[in-house]
Amino acid sequence: MGFLDVLFGRSKPVKPDLDQLFGLPSAAITLQAATGFTPTGAGSVCFSSIEGGAFAQVHQDVRALLDMDTQRGGTPVQSSRDDYGYSWLLIRRNPDNLPALVGDLHAVNTALQDSGFGPQLLCSLVAFRDAELRPLALIYLYKRGTFYAFAPLPGEKRDNPLELQVKATLADDLRIEQDLTRWFPLWGAPGL
Repeated sequence: MGFLDVLFGRSKPVKPDLDQLFGLPSAAITLQAATGFTPTGAGSVCFSSIEGGAFAQVHQDVRALLDMDTQRGGTPVQSSRDDYGYSWLLIRRNPDNLPALVGDLHAVNTALQDSGFGPQLLCSLVAFRDAELRPLALIYLYKRGTFYAFAPLPGEKRDNPLELQVKATLADDLRIEQDLTRWFPLWGAPGL
C-alpha cells in the first residue's frame, strides 16, 4: 500500500483464504458446547452469475463434481436464483459429517476461483439449528476472508444478541468479521 493510499484512506482488499472454511468443523464443536446449535447438513455458495460459455461450463462442471456424491448416498446439488439475481448452489450432506460438507463448499469456491471467476463469489454459509429449531448460519465472506453469524427471526428480524454471543464464542476458532455493518442479512438463503 502506498503513501497516497494511506493519505486518502484506501486499503488493500483482503485476499480470500478459502482454507479458513476448514475451521468450521472445530468451530461447530465449540458452538454446540456453548449454545446447543448443531449443523443441519446444509450449506450453500452464493455468487453473481455472468453470461458466457466459460462461466456456464465451470458451473456445470462444479454441479457434476458434487452430484457424483449422489452415487454414494448424498443428495443432488440444487441451484437457485434469489430475488436479487444472485445464484446459489445448495449442498446437503449428513449433519454428522460437517467435514464433507465443508470440503464440498471449498471445492465449489476453489473451482470458481481457479477458473478466473473469484470476483463473482460472494459468500458461503453453513446452517445450524438448536433444540428449539431456531436457525443460525455461519457465513464466510469471500472478499473479506472472514465469518459472521446470522440468526434470522420471523418477520425478517434478527436475533442480534445471539449473533453477538456466537461472535464472542467463536472468536478463537474463526476469523470473525469485526465490522458489524458487513454482517448482511441473507433472508431466504437456501439451506437456512
